[in-house]
Amino acid sequence: MSTQNPSSSAAAADGAAAPPPIPGTEDTTPVTGGGHDAGRNILKSIVSGSSLVAVLAVVLSIILGGILIAVTDEDVAAAATYFFGRPTDTLAAAWSAASGAYAALFQGAIFNPAADSLALMFRPLTETFTVATPLILAGLGVALAFRAGLFNIGAQGQIILGAMFAGWIGFSWHLPFGIHLLFVVLAGFVGGALWGVIPGLLKARTGAHEVIVTIMLNYIAIYLVGFLLTTPSFQNPGSSNPISPRLDDTALFPQLLGPQFRLHLGFLVAIAATYGVWWLLNRSTVGFELRAVGANPFAARTAGISVTRGYVVVMMLAGGLAGLAGVAQVAGTERVLTSGIAASFGFDAITVALLGRSRPWGVFFAGLLFGAFRAGGVQMQTLTGTPIDIVLVVQSLIVLFIAAPPLVKAIFRIDQKKKNRAGKAQRHVAGGAA
Repeated sequence: MSTQNPSSSAAAADGAAAPPPIPGTEDTTPVTGGGHDAGRNILKSIVSGSSLVAVLAVVLSIILGGILIAVTDEDVAAAATYFFGRPTDTLAAAWSAASGAYAALFQGAIFNPAADSLALMFRPLTETFTVATPLILAGLGVALAFRAGLFNIGAQGQIILGAMFAGWIGFSWHLPFGIHLLFVVLAGFVGGALWGVIPGLLKARTGAHEVIVTIMLNYIAIYLVGFLLTTPSFQNPGSSNPISPRLDDTALFPQLLGPQFRLHLGFLVAIAATYGVWWLLNRSTVGFELRAVGANPFAARTAGISVTRGYVVVMMLAGGLAGLAGVAQVAGTERVLTSGIAASFGFDAITVALLGRSRPWGVFFAGLLFGAFRAGGVQMQTLTGTPIDIVLVVQSLIVLFIAAPPLVKAIFRIDQKKKNRAGKAQRHVAGGAA
């Protein structure tokens, strides 16, 4: 690793021009341009946007989701037939439909005042934490790759490989408590890291685009786990279903609040991983070099930073973090390995990373938000009849607005308000000088 002054390296990394490689450098990263540079610029513009835009994107998505709920509600449709005669009935029905659905969502994700005990009242919050755990871990993996300028679309496959490695250790090895769980966690990290290092190496040595490679690896992982669960080594004896034996109790994450709650130790692992990624990016030499590679790989190479090594290291770490999400699933929530162990967490992690602006703590809170959506969506459908698919619509709208910051700023007139404040400040200064 380079030991140069970070300030001089940062200046080089921010250079607008792309200087040629240093003669004799050992960095063999192929120089790509055109579409890849355009994609890198798009990624940088999305990741570097303000937190205010992210918050407003969520607010705008929730508002539009409420409008969709109202439009599809039967009572609203009935009141709309005489809208011009009594418009207040239609507006009242629309408000009742949207507010009732979101109240049920809150009740299923945060707090249920109708529960019989105080513990059960807060049970929805523990469910949100449980569902958010793999989202946070996988989102950190995607965000870390984003900070290095890489599109890691392979979190789905990395979760599956992490769950496969961890699950096999969990049900085939029989070790004492503590040691067994440690091996399960390490195996999950290694499994995800191995699946992540493949696109990293191909990117560094051949210039293969990581998006294509990671998508293909997702399909390989999906079919690989499906095949293994039909073999004697992985299939539960006496069962014809593609499911593994149950993991040993010594291989499971302990439940933090007792057997009546599903919240497990994996949530604390997610918090620790968030702090670890924050420290890596902001307090370590490796993190500085990764950020420099993401800012400008040509300038980073000129500053003596190995872009090849940066791509490999960041994809290995990103895959390992996604692998920990697989551990949280197989050793914390499901306790068995199935072909659907990753659900859609790998793809949702991309949205989480974008909403969190690829900042570790931003990803953490974005994961909690999406965990609340998933945990409360079932309660919303049960109590109000609102389709749970509306949650997916809201998530998709968040992606849309995150990817189009100018649209959000135009809707809320953020730039115009800044210009007005700047004009007032200039007039105030001019008046004081006079």
